[in-house]
Parts: sequence; C-alpha cells; structure tokens
Amino acid sequence: MTGEVLTFLSEKKLELGPAGARIGNWRTGRDEAGILWLVLDKADTNTNTISEDVIRELDAHIRSAESDLPKALVIRSAKKTGFAAGADITSFEAMSGSGAAELLQQGHDVLDRIEALSCPTICIVHGPALGAGFELALACDYRIAVDGATFAFPEVQLGLHPGLGGTFRLPSLIDPTEAMTMMLTGKKAYTKRAKTLGIAELVVEERHVASAVCDVADGNVEKTRQGLKARALEFDQARSLVARTMRRETEKKAPKEHYPAPYALIDLWEEHGTDEKKMQVAEIRSFADLLKTDTSKNLRRVFFLRQSLKDAARGDDHIAHVHVIGAGAMGAEIATVCAIKSKQVTLSDLEINALGNAIKLAAKICKAKHLSDIESRDALDRLMPDPNGYGIAQADLIIEAAPERVDIKEEIYAGLKGKMKKDAILASNTSSLSIDLLATYAPLNSSFAGLHFFNPVSKIDVVEVIKGKATDSQTAKRLAAFCGTIGKLPAQVRDYPGFLVNRALTPYLMEAMVLMDEGVSKEVIDTAALRFGMPMGPVTLADQVGLDIGLHVAESLADNLDKPMAKISETLCRKVESGEVGKKSGKGFYDWSEGTPHPTFDGELPPNLTDRLILPMINACVEVLRKGIAESENQVDGTMIFATGWAPFRGGPMHYAHNRGISEIISRLKELEAAHGPRFAPDVGWNTIG
Repeated sequence: MTGEVLTFLSEKKLELGPAGARIGNWRTGRDEAGILWLVLDKADTNTNTISEDVIRELDAHIRSAESDLPKALVIRSAKKTGFAAGADITSFEAMSGSGAAELLQQGHDVLDRIEALSCPTICIVHGPALGAGFELALACDYRIAVDGATFAFPEVQLGLHPGLGGTFRLPSLIDPTEAMTMMLTGKKAYTKRAKTLGIAELVVEERHVASAVCDVADGNVEKTRQGLKARALEFDQARSLVARTMRRETEKKAPKEHYPAPYALIDLWEEHGTDEKKMQVAEIRSFADLLKTDTSKNLRRVFFLRQSLKDAARGDDHIAHVHVIGAGAMGAEIATVCAIKSKQVTLSDLEINALGNAIKLAAKICKAKHLSDIESRDALDRLMPDPNGYGIAQADLIIEAAPERVDIKEEIYAGLKGKMKKDAILASNTSSLSIDLLATYAPLNSSFAGLHFFNPVSKIDVVEVIKGKATDSQTAKRLAAFCGTIGKLPAQVRDYPGFLVNRALTPYLMEAMVLMDEGVSKEVIDTAALRFGMPMGPVTLADQVGLDIGLHVAESLADNLDKPMAKISETLCRKVESGEVGKKSGKGFYDWSEGTPHPTFDGELPPNLTDRLILPMINACVEVLRKGIAESENQVDGTMIFATGWAPFRGGPMHYAHNRGISEIISRLKELEAAHGPRFAPDVGWNTIG
C-alpha cells in the first residue's frame, strides 16, 4: 500500500519539493488539479498514531490551506498498516495531570478548522482508522474507504471514551444509536458495514482512488444524510428513554463500579445530544477526568502488557509450512488460524469426517473474522486436508493436537521418526502433560517444545510456549516468533504441572466445585466472580472448557504438585461419569441447549466467598514466579488477562495483590488455611514479592 500511495503522489507531480517528500510526519503537496494532499507518514514507525507532534504539524498545514484555499483537501496514510491506530497511548500518563484539557482543546481546534474549511475535505482510509484516527476522518466532509478499511473507537478498552470530537461527530453523521453502540462496545465497522451505516460515502479499490477524489472535488458525490430516527432522538424524552436502555444493557457486561467510561459517554449524549458545542466542552472535561481513574490507569497498563508480550514475538520464525496432527476442534482452529496468516498448512487425522468438519469450521472462522471473499478463498486454498500425512516431510513446524494421553502421543511421535525435515520443530498442544516426559518420545528432544493454544484458538490471543529441559533456545525463539506471525501473544514458560495458566486457573475452578459440594449454589458462586470482574463465573467456565478436561487437568496437577490442592469434587466426578460434561454435550452444571447461561443472583454474597475463589489463583501465580516457571510479574499479569479474561480493570493478579497489599493477602490466606485447610497456605514466594 505504501508503494502504491507514493507512486500515486509521484504521478500527481506534487509541487512541494520532491514528489511526496516528507516534512516531519506528513508528505504534502498540490496536484495539477489544485487538490492539496496531506499524507500521514509518522516518522520512525510502521504504524501511524495521532500524537501531539502530528497534530501540531497538521495545524500548520491547515493554516496554510486556509490562506491559500485548494480545490479540495485530501488526508490519507502512507503506511501499509493502515490509516491510523489511534492516539499515542504513551502520552496519556503525562496527560493525566492538570494539562490534559488544554492538550485536548488544541487537538479539537485543529479538527474544528478542518471541518470549517470552505473547500471539500476528503479522508481516504485503508486498513484501520481507530480512535483519534477515526476522529480525524470524521472531521472531513467525505470518507472514501479502500476495500479492507476498518473504523472503530476502542477507547472503552482503555477506560475512556472518544476525546477528539467523536462523541458528537459520529452521532451527527449516522444513526445515533448505531454510533453509541460503536463507542460503547468498541465494535468495528468493516468496509461494507461502514458504507451501510453512512460512515463512508464511497468504497473503492486503490486503483480507483484518484477518480473518486475527482468526483468528490467536482461535487458529484452526495454527503451522508441521517434518517428519521436521528431526528426523533433530537427530543430530550426520546433520548433519555434510549439512554436508560443503554445503561441497562451496558450494566450486564460492564458494571459502572468497574467501568465508568461507558456511563460517562451515555450521560454526555443524553444531556448534550442536540448541542455539539456543549457536548464538545463536556467531552473534553469528561475525558480528562476519566484519565485519572484507577480503571483507566489499569487498562492502559493492560495495553502495555500486550505490547510486552508482542515484543517477545519479534524475529523471523523460518516457518512457511505447518503440519497439524489431529483435526478435532483445537487442531482445526490452529490450522485455520495459521492458514489465514499466510502459512501453508496440511492437516491430518485418522477420521476423514473430522477433516471435512475442519474445513467447514475454517470457512465459519473466515466469515467470523470478516475476511473478504478473496481472502477467505486464499486461506482455504492454503489449508489442505492430508489424511496420509504427506505434509510431514515438507513441514517446518509440526503441531500435535491429539487427545491428552501419553500413549497416543508416543505412538504419533514414533511415526514421525525419519520423516521430518532436519531443522523442523515438533510441538505439542498439550494442556497438562509434562513436556519433559513427552520429549523422551520425540524424534529429537532439542527441537521439541510445548505450544499450548487456548480454546477457541481463533479468539484467544495467548499461546504458552513451553520450553523443556532439552529444548534448545533457537527452537523456543522460533516458536515465539511463529506466534507473532500468526497474530498471537507468546507467553514463554518452563515445563511445570499446568504450566502457568492452568496451574493458576485450576485451583479457582476446583474451589468452585468444593463450594458446590458444601451447598453453595452455582449461581451464587458465579455471581461472586462476576462481581469481582471476571468475564464469566468459574462454574460457567468449567462447563465451557469441558468438565472432563477440567477433571483430567485437576487430577494431573494433584498427582504432580508438591503442595495440596482442593479435593476432587464428588459432584464433578458424577457429572463426568454421566456424560454431562458441559457445553459440548449440551449439559453440564448448566443447561446449554438454549445458548450460554446467564446466572443471576441479586442477594448478598456469603463472607469469604470471593477470596476463596480469587486468592488461590494469585497464590499459584506466586508459586510459578518463585520456581522460575514464568519470567516476571508483568508476564503473569498479561498472560492471565489475555488467556482467561482475568478482571482487566484490576491490572492483573499480581498488580491486584500489590494494590490490595501483600501483607493483607498473606493474612487472608492464613485465615482461610485455618478455616479450610492447607490448600490455602501462603506460598513461601510471598516473602520475596516486593
């Protein structure tokens, strides 16, 4: 895309210096038709962000345009990665002081002047236009979307709402309820959806951009107009009614106590929805206030935790061909994700029907990820059913996703000997078996490791890269880089029962089972976790994972840990014996026949219930840190958040422990140990947590 844009600028023979020459963060110039082009090309990065220097330079370009009005003004990106990924989040910490409102006002002033220009203003968007990048696009009169463009306001994921005019410009452009939904949820509007909503006036291929710009500049394209629904919501009573519904629906997924930003946005719209000037003033004040909240600080921390996990995925994986053994749900999803990310994939299984089902699942995943018809076709072309395992000989990476039985995996590994390429890697997707044990059966233990994906693979970003005692550093490095090439976040850990995630998660799930044995209802247990901020309760999660899998992992950990766990629940065992193993069987502790259950309990929770669920998880995190299984507290926090959804607004389990107080956590664990047994004994690693 960058090459196409710069070639286009060169063909336009821009007047300001060499064609498309960059001045600061912008490439600028006028073409022969008198159209001014401002092309964002942020220095020293592959991705555009809307930072203070970008806005300051844009201010100078707009002032120049005001004094010498062009026929039209066009803003676009020179980056292959897309239009703009939003604001520079690294600057938010400095903004959270008293100067936030002033900095925001400066940005508003520049966008207001773009909006006020008397010539047509056009934003061309390819790839993502997120957050402040989307707001820059909204300040223009027209938006031309190149096929593949994406529009979204992800600020809610940072404990914020749009802060550069999005709160009033988007609702004044499209159906206000659709606009509010986008801002409240962070949902993306892909190219066709953006055109349907009215965000983009035109959708074109890159080669037709010049013609589309000329049509707009010549007045041949109509601007988006709102419908009757928008006019109805100009009445205060109608807007208040809709606002109440929005609050009620938001509370189901993001309680105000934990996530204040969505409610602040609803208040803005309800109170000032018909007065953009008042809403602008209120938006700036509200954004500045939200920056100071613990929720926003912690969610911004989560953003940087993601970046640190990404950093571990840098480098060349030297993996072009992936062979996956096992076409069950996990194997099929792993194969599909690899194929979508341009890997050549072969998928083998003893059951032909399993291979057919895997291809059907792959098509569904492509659709769910909003791939274009061509992208879906190409991904499916790269995914080859391979019942005879011919792909083994060509594969750079073989991922074994067979059932969790050592004898089955031993047989598979024996069949690979003499067939693999010399420098190929063999990785197991095991969730509970020892990598060191499995390595004894591998063709070459130095190029064997664990590669633990989480279900569903297409939605959960974290992959545990487990290095065994014999795994060489180059193998581990290549696997981490491989995770990056397929869009995943590698958590590099050492071999240990449950590794990191299952070691921490299993005590949480098993304590829920014990509580049910004690007579506490599943609804009360799940409600305690939901009120704490978990995305779902432990009983619902156990059903979703599969009670049989949970029981297997629990038994494996109980046999291999040097400290006691909760006793295996009799209720859990009976469920598994009866075949009621959760979502996949239609029934577990909950009935899944009508979709995901939503347990409700409005009463007061029993004392100690939340701590009985949450503290064993954190205690296990301290254990894996003490034993050197995980690399750092930040790695633990990021992995638990992105693998399990661990209450992100709290910043991660270790961050929560520090905020609550290490001494208080230790004291509470000792109280629980006295009341319920040694499984709550504080790990000795607490003594070294600073």
